[in-house]
Amino acid sequence: MSDEEIDQEALAAAWEADLTKNDAPEPEISRADMGKTTESPENIDFLLDVALTISVQVGTAKMLIKDLLQLGQGSVVELEKLAGEPMEILVNDKLIARGEVVMVNDKYGVRLTDIVSPVERVRSL
Repeated sequence: MSDEEIDQEALAAAWEADLTKNDAPEPEISRADMGKTTESPENIDFLLDVALTISVQVGTAKMLIKDLLQLGQGSVVELEKLAGEPMEILVNDKLIARGEVVMVNDKYGVRLTDIVSPVERVRSL
């Protein structure tokens, strides 16, 4: 036997051993056990430093591609939201609150007027 044939046989044997190892049934986890951790809540402090993207949605519009291509400087896009309606505050594209636009030191800001309930947040997933 050549070295190449021996290497191929060794590779085949290792592959077969891995396959039989992966065929073992995985332990079942009940729904009641899901979400349970052995760590206390104090150990999740690292989540407080996770960066999130917050955006304020002024409104939306739907238009045909041909109309989009005709837009130029000075064009006006009519939004579906009415003037005076609250803006939507999104975190990672999920609605979490509504608010009104305010000025803060020559910059735009948003005053929260309504926080979305946890039930509504779950429905939006």
